[in-house]
Formats: sequence, C-alpha cells, structure tokens
Amino acid sequence: MFDALTERLTGVFDTLTGRGALSDKDVDSALREVRVALLEADVALPVVKAFIAKVKEEAVGERVIRAVKPGQQVVKIVYDALVETLGGTGGPVDLMLNQGPPAIIMMAGLQGSGKTTTTAKLALRMRTRLRKKVLVASLDVRRPAAMEQLAVLAQQAEVDSLPIIAGQLPAEIARRAITAGRLGGYDVVFLDTAGRTSIDEDMMSEAAEIARIASPIETLLVADSLTGQDAVETARRFHERLPLTGIVLTRADGDGRGGAALSMRAVTGLPIKFLGIGEKIDGLDAFDAQRIAGRILGQGDVVSLVERAVENVKQDEAEKLAAKMAKGKFDLDDLAMQLRQIQAMGGLGGVMGMLPGAQAAKKAMESGAVSDKSVKRQIAVIQSMTKQERAKPDLLNASRRKRIAAGAGVDVSEVNKVIKMHRSMSDMVKAMGKGGMKGLMGKMGGMFGGKMPPMDPAALQRLGQQAASSGSGLPGLPGQSPPQGLPGLGNTQNPGGFTGLPGLPFGKK
Repeated sequence: MFDALTERLTGVFDTLTGRGALSDKDVDSALREVRVALLEADVALPVVKAFIAKVKEEAVGERVIRAVKPGQQVVKIVYDALVETLGGTGGPVDLMLNQGPPAIIMMAGLQGSGKTTTTAKLALRMRTRLRKKVLVASLDVRRPAAMEQLAVLAQQAEVDSLPIIAGQLPAEIARRAITAGRLGGYDVVFLDTAGRTSIDEDMMSEAAEIARIASPIETLLVADSLTGQDAVETARRFHERLPLTGIVLTRADGDGRGGAALSMRAVTGLPIKFLGIGEKIDGLDAFDAQRIAGRILGQGDVVSLVERAVENVKQDEAEKLAAKMAKGKFDLDDLAMQLRQIQAMGGLGGVMGMLPGAQAAKKAMESGAVSDKSVKRQIAVIQSMTKQERAKPDLLNASRRKRIAAGAGVDVSEVNKVIKMHRSMSDMVKAMGKGGMKGLMGKMGGMFGGKMPPMDPAALQRLGQQAASSGSGLPGLPGQSPPQGLPGLGNTQNPGGFTGLPGLPFGKK
C-alpha cells in the first residue's frame, strides 16, 4: 500500500543523507518533494499542510544544519512526524474487552469493504492469541448468503456462529446473539451488521438501533484502503451517527496509495487498530504507527517479521533443527522445511517487504531475479529426490540430477542451483558446529579474501553498548530488537542460530 510513497521518499532522503552539510535551501527543496509525494499518495490536503509545517519547524535551524549527520537528522524528524500523524508512539491499540462477559463488538461499514471476513479474522485472533470463547452473529439479512458466509468462516476460525433463523430482523438477531452469548458463557460476541454500496439513512438508522440495543464496548468501522479519501469520508460520516471506537483498514496489501491510512487518524480522531491483508483467515496485522512509519521510510519492520516467524515456526521442529545444526548437520529435508516456512510467512515478497531496504528487494523481485515461484520450484526439486538422496546429497551424480529435473519439470540447471544453495548453507552450519560463532565468522571471512577485516575492540564495545541501550541497528529510529528466547530465532542458549527464520534462497543464477 505504501510502495509508491516509500519509493518517492527514499529518493528524496538518499539525496539528503549523501551530503555532508545542509542549507535551508536544501531542506526546503526536500520538503517540497515530500509534500508532492504525500499529495500523490492521496493524503488529505489539511493533513499534508500540518505535516509539512511541523517538519519544517523542526528541520530548519542551527540544530540540524550543524548536526554531524544533518541528512539523518531530517529523516528522524520526518519519521517522528509520520508516527504522530499515524497515531503516536503508544504502540498497537488492541480491542477493549473489559465489559461483560460477553464483550460486544459491533462491525460496521459499507458493503464490499470486507466486514464479514474481518469479523472472522478478529474472532480467530481472539481465540488463538487471547484464548477467548467467541461467538459470531450475522445481522445482514439483505445480502444473499451473507449469513452462510460468516458461518463458513466461523468454522475455519474454529469459533461458534449463531444459528440462522429465517425471517428475523437485525434487531431481533442482535438480542438473540447477546442472550446466547450470556447463557453460553462466551467471552466475546461479534455482531456483523449489514452494509450498502453507499451510505443511506436506512442503513445508518438500522446500525444506530443495533448499537442502542447491544451497547457494544467496541464499534469498529471496516474501510477499504483502496478507496483512498473516500474511506476517510466514510469514516467521518459513520462517526457522526455511531460511537465508533476504531478502524480496520482492509486490502492493505493492495496497490492503494496509502493516503487513507495517513489521513484517517488526523481527520476522524479515531485510531486504526488493524490492517487486513488478503483473504486468508489469518491475514490480519495489528496497526503500529512506529512500524508503519519505518516501512514508509524504507527501514523495514523487523519486529513484525520476528512475530510472523514465531507464529509460523513450530517449537518442536525448531528445537530439533537447532540441535541438529549444533552438530553441524543440515540436509536437503532441512532446506525444504526452511523454504516452506518462507511460504508460510507470506512468501519472499512478504518477508523481504519487512526487511530494511525493501525497495531494493522489490526491484529484485520485479526483475525476476528473486520470486516466490523460484521457492516453489526449489521445493519441487527437493521433493523429486529420494529419501536417501535428500539425506546424502553427495549421491547426486549427473544421471540422478537429470532424473530429478524431469520429475520436477525443470531444467538440470535448477537442480544444480538447489544443490549449490544447500552446499553453501551446509558449510555455514558445519562451521558453526565446529567452532560456534568463531567458526562461522572464519567461514564468512572467505568473502573478504580469506580473513575478516580488522575491527577495533573499543569500537565493537561501544557498538555493543549502544545496541544494548537502544536495541536498534537503524540510525535515528527507535529500537526494534526481537524478544529473547523466541523459538528458532537463536539466542545464547540456542547454538543452532537462526533456525526458525529461514535463510533466503538467494543463489547465483
């Protein structure tokens, strides 16, 4: 959603950070480019004016001009302004569940914005993360099969749905859902209201009546981020009639320009609580202003990447692989498992989009040098091998490679790439198994002509102290260190290293 804006801002700041000193003229020129970039991203004009005024007030002055790295100082100021515009530094705003039980959560929005799917996604999140007993109820008696759709999604999320009784009005269904939630001992009840293709008085009156009957602790507006400023206007008009408490932006993985997300908080005063990604039932991310601002400025979102890895990595598999790698062993079955974990984490596009320098990764994928299809081909190649061949890659002579290529439907060169990638990773694992990090660093030293470049111990100590205090490797941005002891992410007790965060299959073509 923010790709175009990220590309524009990255180009502006690359010019600034490449200079040793900045004048007021340089800053003004850069801010003009930022203003154009925000307007092109469909950010509301009043929001853009307030944003540029705030940044200019901070960026023009002796403190920036005389800074050691003035370009980085400007980037930091823009980052802080983005965080404030998006919602502040308080972190993700979760759902309030201090009512009841049951806590009533009402979903509102236009037809086609993704209310029903988002209801199921939130129900799944409540069940898996918060261990809540959840009931979902569809109040949409107008859209064909709307109730049946929610019932099917509830089965996928493994939560209960209110039985469908034909002919009931939305208000009656709401009363029945609340009663069922209370008698059934449910912690949370979701009310999925009906929508229209446009806002009209009948819809708003119906929603207002349901809100009066249910007295929900949360009333969430589901808005389509692809509609840009229309989503902001929709939120404003809904908020005039309903006591909205938050917003969920859907299709955040689409090609929208990001203006809705940047404008929503400033125009409506409501927090964006979640971002819907794709149609899969688990495609929901908590909205964090700091992380989103980091993505917009091309700094990545390492924390979300770590969280996604933890969610998709099985603890027992990670521990087995860590123990295996500690002994210096890494076969093709292990490589296939790592590749599948990349797919589970959203594919190469999802993983690389969260890493610093995401624009370079995006260009690599657009050029075809790296793609999700290549991961599928590599898994197919490994699956075409026998169990013995996967355990002992040295058996793979020319005739076996030819047979594997035919079985996977690829050229022999693709098989060679997989074997070469495995050999590189296996060598690294063996080095770690023999000498721990010292052995690994020695192995990596081959990239520098056989030895690692000289390092100043005092500088390393200062770097370690700085990392410990800030938790950040990104200059000028807040710490994004992953929590310790996450399964498969490596720590002092896990000699296996990054077993749960798979190595990206970047081999030479």
